Amino acid sequence: MLQIQTLREQRDEILARLAARGGQDYTNLIDQAIDLDKKKRETQAETDALLAEMNKASKEIGALMKQGLRDEAEAAKAAVAAIKSKAQDKKQEFGNIEESLREVLYQIPNAPHHSVPKGNSDEDNEEIFSEGDFPNLGEFDSPHWDLAETYRLIDFQTGVKITGAGFPLYTGKGAKLQRALINFFLDEADKAGYLELIPPFVVNEDSGFGTGQLPDKEGQMYHVTEDDLYLIPTAEVPITNVYRDVIVDRNQFPIKHCGYSPCFRREAGSYGKDVRGLNRLHQFEKVEIVQIAHPDTSYDLLDEMVEHVKGLMRKLELPYRILRLCGGDLGFAAALTFDFEVYSAAQKKWLEVSSVSNFEAFQANRLKCRYRTENKKTQLVHTLNGSAMALPRIMAALLENNQKENEILIPAALQQYTGFKSIEKK
Repeated sequence: MLQIQTLREQRDEILARLAARGGQDYTNLIDQAIDLDKKKRETQAETDALLAEMNKASKEIGALMKQGLRDEAEAAKAAVAAIKSKAQDKKQEFGNIEESLREVLYQIPNAPHHSVPKGNSDEDNEEIFSEGDFPNLGEFDSPHWDLAETYRLIDFQTGVKITGAGFPLYTGKGAKLQRALINFFLDEADKAGYLELIPPFVVNEDSGFGTGQLPDKEGQMYHVTEDDLYLIPTAEVPITNVYRDVIVDRNQFPIKHCGYSPCFRREAGSYGKDVRGLNRLHQFEKVEIVQIAHPDTSYDLLDEMVEHVKGLMRKLELPYRILRLCGGDLGFAAALTFDFEVYSAAQKKWLEVSSVSNFEAFQANRLKCRYRTENKKTQLVHTLNGSAMALPRIMAALLENNQKENEILIPAALQQYTGFKSIEKK
């Protein structure tokens, strides 16, 4: 969440940046937060004054007792009790104001970076880079769901039987290709200096709030109600929460982690042609890269992460483009996001396969993740994350773009992981 000090000191600038998101006007929420913060500080001052008065009166009781002034001492005790009661009421009032302030701050999204274009939907996103040639499939232009059946790679129907739509069953070389992609992405992250973690695949409520999935995306997460735990929508959540309530040694920057996980998303409201096959799933696999950074270097590191994903695209020999997301398509917690899309030659459309984002101090403020400056003061870190990468649409593009008459070719970079150069028709 945004820092209340930032809202106080940079109110107009924050409102101007939030205007890039389009739609909702956040003026009332920000002013409400500023008013609640003022009341909170006033209540704290009143509480401190009452406690100081109580301490002074308590010392006077001892002096009166030594002087044998019992009646005066009893009167002083009664006064102290009255002050104590007032102080307790003020503490309760302070807690109520603090909770109200927190609830208001939870409703305000991150302020977009100044480079984020204004816009209301994905139609307003800005293409900033593209690379690779579109394959000419000729007569061999089957979509991946047909290829998956023909080559016996993915059994969608059995997945429906076992669980439901959006839970595919990978088989044979389909399963091996899936595993190969995971290992390839992890090895590439390792080469780039990311320390691999295997995180828990369920998290508690505090972790969901820490990275901004709660309360914003509560309806999109699978909730284990009996234990009050959530299935993770991305490894970003548990990996970033490693640093919840942690003061980081500034000499460690940048802290770089990667991790594989299955991801679970309800995708409520998704329907139609865009959800066929691997295009939109409730369970899928992804390798995530996460950085905990010094605020002065976080945007340089964002560029580094973008270059890392570019390198993966090139090695997979896939045509791709990069979009700078407009304010209306920007995630709740993100300040700046670049989306990578691959071109599906059979479906003749672009498929999103990665998002790389800088959250600045938004997540860190929720996480209470700080570092000590040279003068020993604590300051919030910046957090970044990126998909490197999400597997379903990458696999869809690999199958579709590399299909031949009786086989599907495997890119050279993956062959050492798959153990085969092509998938032959059964």
